[in-house]
Amino acid sequence: MMESQLWNWILPLLISSLFISIVAFYGFFVKPKRNSIRHDRTVSTVTSDVGSVNITGDTVADVIVVGAGVAGSALAYTLGKDKRRVHVIERDLSEPDRIVGELLQPGGYLKLLELGIEDCVEEIDAQRVYGYALFKDGKRIRLAYPLEKFHEDVSGRSFHNGRFIQRMREKAASLPNVQLEQGTVVSLLEENGTIKGVRYKNKAGEEQTAFAALTIVCDGCFSNLRRSLCNPQVEVPSCFVGLVLENCNLPYANHGHVVLADPSPILMYPISSTEVRCLVDVPGQKVPSIANGEMKNYLKTVVAPQMPHEVYDSFIAAIDKGNIKSMPNRSMPASPYPTPGALLMGDAFNMRHPLTGGGMTVALADIVVLRNLLRPLRDLSDGASLCKYLESFYTLRKPVAATINTLANALYQVFCSSKNEARNEMREACFDYLGLGGMCTSGPVSLLSGLNPRPLTLVCHFFAVAIYGVIRLLIPFPSPKRIWLGAKLISGASGIIFPIIKAEGVRQMFFPATVPAYYRAPPVKGETKCS
Repeated sequence: MMESQLWNWILPLLISSLFISIVAFYGFFVKPKRNSIRHDRTVSTVTSDVGSVNITGDTVADVIVVGAGVAGSALAYTLGKDKRRVHVIERDLSEPDRIVGELLQPGGYLKLLELGIEDCVEEIDAQRVYGYALFKDGKRIRLAYPLEKFHEDVSGRSFHNGRFIQRMREKAASLPNVQLEQGTVVSLLEENGTIKGVRYKNKAGEEQTAFAALTIVCDGCFSNLRRSLCNPQVEVPSCFVGLVLENCNLPYANHGHVVLADPSPILMYPISSTEVRCLVDVPGQKVPSIANGEMKNYLKTVVAPQMPHEVYDSFIAAIDKGNIKSMPNRSMPASPYPTPGALLMGDAFNMRHPLTGGGMTVALADIVVLRNLLRPLRDLSDGASLCKYLESFYTLRKPVAATINTLANALYQVFCSSKNEARNEMREACFDYLGLGGMCTSGPVSLLSGLNPRPLTLVCHFFAVAIYGVIRLLIPFPSPKRIWLGAKLISGASGIIFPIIKAEGVRQMFFPATVPAYYRAPPVKGETKCS
């Protein structure tokens, strides 16, 4: 009770002080804007041979979408529903088999509703998710999503990624003005600084060219086209090792489960009525070898003893079955080159650690922003003026996307164990803070769920955790050692979150209305400059 009363007056004071701090750091965090178009092997100049084709006459699509994953398929359907001719080129149209992209937060489900594609989570044995359960050193807490103000159908959804994507592709292909084709895009076609289309190899291996007024690249985390459209700063902090636990009864039904293990977190959530996905995070870019049995030994000796007892037997059985997969966890802030005729979206454009399952929510929110920007326009052929107008996309998306990105990357660092005593105190404080209830629980969970992705709320709760950790150290009797440890805790917290905010861009994240592009109006004929 005393702790709850304490936070009733600490948090408002904290909000004010942090807002002032953010303004003070404004000059340090602002990043220079890049306007140049990157030329490399993924951009082909439209020479006289290709240019002999009448590009205007041969353009059979308004938009080319490269990639038909979650972002590409949802985008194709959304633009097609707005009567645009869309040509989707996807490397492999068979059902994907991935170990991530399986948990859609409630905020992402709201975006499905907004786009009219919520039926894509039906008929795939998708499971409702109502919150999370955290486990640490034998303790456990349940965190419910704050869904009281929403329709009963609103919740998280978890499913097989491949089934969901196939439903999205079917939805997009059901529109007569959407063409879905299997092919591998080799390069973008450029003429006088404007992207005019793509060069690709079709399913038969024949080289083709396709032209459109706007090319949107959504070819995923391994994109081979992004270097021509952005300045990619990709980091790989860890890898996920994935298993499927069969006929496993989780401690909390219809919840995601996070075990704060040593050295890093373990995730579990249902992906069908009989299967649970287990993702073991392994720090660094290398994992124990699956082929020679090192991985099985690691999972049994290091990971299994830290699992909740309810899932231990299923976990061991999954290891023995041997269907173990791994993939790198990538993080990349959005740093686009405004390029006439082209746009980046999805994981090709922006990635964050998948710990919080926010990737699909960001992609779907971006599609809503882009759809609203393009709706007033019927003619997309003036690439330069369209480029200038779509600079507002990068600003309008930033508060939501940057909040989810920052939360994911910061929370991963907090949830990992460390030899640093102050970092471990932060980890312990975070676990206990989330268990306090009231705003200390609902605030962070509303951020995690994508229901309230507000940057200032994120920063306030992050430092509230740090201050809570310091208070715990100083009660009942502060000592010089504890005071020093508290100072290191605050310093460590700042060292986690401020570099992430700097990479995201503090002006666009906290003060988007101060960015000129925020107010861009739809282009009119005669505008030709891309700033």
